[in-house]
Order: sequence, then C-alpha cells, then structure tokens
Amino acid sequence: MKHELQSILSGKSEVRFGAAIQAISRYLRESPQTSTTAKSSKHYKKQETEIIKQYISENNLWISDIDFSQYISEGAEQKVYLKDKRHVIKLNDAIYYNSWEDYLYNLLLHNYFFPDTAYELLGFTKDDKGVLYAVVKQAFVTISQTTNLQYVKDFLIRNHFSNIRNNDYINTEIGIILEDLHDENVLTQNGVLYFIDTVFYLTENFWEKE
Repeated sequence: MKHELQSILSGKSEVRFGAAIQAISRYLRESPQTSTTAKSSKHYKKQETEIIKQYISENNLWISDIDFSQYISEGAEQKVYLKDKRHVIKLNDAIYYNSWEDYLYNLLLHNYFFPDTAYELLGFTKDDKGVLYAVVKQAFVTISQTTNLQYVKDFLIRNHFSNIRNNDYINTEIGIILEDLHDENVLTQNGVLYFIDTVFYLTENFWEKE
C-alpha cells in the first residue's frame, strides 16, 4: 500500500478525481522557485501561492460563479456551500498545512481511502482580501444518526491506524497521520460511516522505500 500511495502522490498512478490535483502538485514540484526554497521557510507557501495563481490563469481555473447564498457552514479551514441536491462546494485556504502541496496530498490520500466522498478539484477563487481558496466538490451526505466515535476508532484500528490522542490517528507502517475525526467530520448514514473532512499529514518516513 505504501508504494501505491507514493505512486499516487508522485502522479504515477491514478486515483478518483486525482488528475487535476496531481497536475498542480507536479507544477509546484517542478517550479524553480519552490525547488530552491526550504519547505520549512515561512516564505515557501507564499511562493507556492504565486505559482498556483500563475497556473490557475494559464489553465482557466478561476471560479467566479459560486452561489454564496447557499451557505451551509464553516470551520477554521473551510467554508461549505450547497451546490445541488447531491453535492456541496467547499472553499479551503490550506490553513492547516505548511504548504499547498501538503494540502493537495491530503486530497489525494482522502480520495484513495474514502472514494465515496472523494474531492473533485474544480478550481480556485479569492476572497475580497485576496486570500486564495481551493474549490472542491464533494458528495452531500445526509445524516441519519449521530456518529459513534468508538465505531470510527474500531474501523481505523482494523485498517492499521493507531489512536494517538482524542480523534487523531497514525499508520506507522505507511507513514501517515489522520487527524480531527470528530463527529462533524465523520457522518453516519444508515449505519455506514462517511469521512467527509479529513486532515492527512505525511510523516518523515513516508517517502522511504519499503
């Protein structure tokens, strides 16, 4: 599985709705501006943002027709709007991540593990302060009951994740962390768990060869 995920994140293998995400990730990796800057630098994400804006303009990915009257909710990292009866639109500024590339990796990992709620990257938009947001579409999940977090824990343990603390988990074999899985980010419909908002991080050993 680790090798498969490495291939997906490096753009060598396919995943649901992955092509557009992988294309931007590749563009960032191959950019001379980011390749010479340490990822830990506070300037790195600012450089990425300018590079992404260039990519957006070159590929007509600016989105200006979001219906803000269909507002549903928002958290620290994103705003959610109803698109139609079956989908929502989410605007995310990647605030939880040190880089846009890490945010894009999160989308790819989510789409691999949870294809029923896979993110489709539609494009990008800016708010009136100039903050850049990724615009993703996702299936709308109707809640039929409150999520039992013990069921979430049991599910993840069966899939080789260990509980670190509260609602955060790690898979040490692969080298990924999965955080913030409270009952607003994992919904239950007819007894089935749907992971709608995930926060994946790579650990230092993710890119190591098996």
